[in-house]
Amino acid sequence: MSSSERVIIFDTTLRDGEQSPGASMTGEEKLRIAKALERLKVDVIEAGFAIASPGDFAAVKAIADTIKDSTVCSLARALDADIERAAEALAGANSARIHTFIATSPIHMQHKLRMAPDQVVEQAVRAVRKARNLCADVEFSCEDAGRSELDFLCRIIEAAIDAGARTINIPDTVGYAIPHQYGELIAQLLARIPNADKAIFSVHCHNDLGLAVANSLAAVAAGARQVECTINGLGERAGNAALEEVVMALRTRQDLFGLSTRIETEHILAASRLVSGITGFPVQPNKAIVGANAFAHESGIHQDGVLKHRETYEIMSAESVGWNTNRMVLGKHSGRAAFRSRLEALGIGFASDTELNAAFARFKELADRKHEIFDEDLQALVTDTLAAEMPEPFKLSDLAVTSRMGEVPVARLVLNLNGVEREAQAQGSGPVDATFKAIESLVHSQATLQLYSVNAITQGTDSQGEVTVRLEKDGRIVNGNGADTDIIVASAKAYLNALNLMQAGARKAHPQVSGI
Repeated sequence: MSSSERVIIFDTTLRDGEQSPGASMTGEEKLRIAKALERLKVDVIEAGFAIASPGDFAAVKAIADTIKDSTVCSLARALDADIERAAEALAGANSARIHTFIATSPIHMQHKLRMAPDQVVEQAVRAVRKARNLCADVEFSCEDAGRSELDFLCRIIEAAIDAGARTINIPDTVGYAIPHQYGELIAQLLARIPNADKAIFSVHCHNDLGLAVANSLAAVAAGARQVECTINGLGERAGNAALEEVVMALRTRQDLFGLSTRIETEHILAASRLVSGITGFPVQPNKAIVGANAFAHESGIHQDGVLKHRETYEIMSAESVGWNTNRMVLGKHSGRAAFRSRLEALGIGFASDTELNAAFARFKELADRKHEIFDEDLQALVTDTLAAEMPEPFKLSDLAVTSRMGEVPVARLVLNLNGVEREAQAQGSGPVDATFKAIESLVHSQATLQLYSVNAITQGTDSQGEVTVRLEKDGRIVNGNGADTDIIVASAKAYLNALNLMQAGARKAHPQVSGI
């Protein structure tokens, strides 16, 4: 299949997605998502910004050393140090790409870079050449292209292609574009740049006006052949173009676009749930493709039509994106083989039998409390198990909460603090508040609670509750996750998980001087 017939899917969940406030991920979590993206057949995985921090470098390197079927990419400003660090992190990749960028809009050049247009072109060319000397696959981005002058874009892109860039990205960095205008910009660039045929043109759209997917598709219709997107539309501010929406629009309306992607769409839902569980950003029920109501029909007319012929009200099948009403449901009588088989079907693997055995033990504990174990329970269980494998200075040993109408709730708990058990009790405005105050009376973290979120993993009153806690201290932001059929226990687990991550040095950094 020639490149003109296929749209390259460039996923930046691990880079731009993590820039969403609070969407911090550990290195191990990033690797889990990268493996899910590889299983999804994503063409390019932007693994991070290697120079941002030692942690980001380690994550990019681990992903580059592990992923074999997707190109692994690292972002780099148009600076020698950035480019060299990216190349170092990508050294072990089966297929690597350096993605370098510089701002091109008048407002960015004048107020942020404080550089003249000639200087910007010179630095862009130098950066692309430097990257090409270290990596055969180089992408160049014109930051804030949506507000850049057309003549200047033509000039700098022509120079970047001459210098060796083989992918040119035209990002709508601030989500300012309107579809017909953005499509026309892409068409103009392809028509006016003499060497445009020597590069693939890419788009990276933000969703500030709710038009990221529409703008991306308008650009594809105009000739762009790479779309940069994220799972669930995760990203800074209002987010990025959602991978699942772009891919399914191209697939569903192939009659209009005449294009395809390499994505194996039946794995979309699993990737969505993994990203949601790790970041703590729940998917809204009416979210296209992956929302709980995406294929639900309540209207009698709709139900009648779907029962008679699915396509009367469904433009795609639920199974095509991973929804499956015939899922295997596990229970307390299920054995290790069935457990392992279901995890493999979900794309979940363990590095060792020790990790698998720990997860299976947790599965059996859960099965004693919950009659049926669904795929969503397994995803949460694995996240919980891997969190338990990390060093835990703070660990919950026991918890009892008294809550009664008209009385102040009281939490009594026992924490294992670096091997020493300590007891505490506290009152609060509610049982969760009392629990958190009891924990704080022992750990004295002085962290600020930024977010407390509870999400039912499955339907039914015996569903596990998945809790996300976001803590901030001295500019560091961490997300903690916990799951349990008891919401108070899940809340305590999540709070302690966040504290342990903070102790371990996991952090949410905003390393970029600018985002694309």
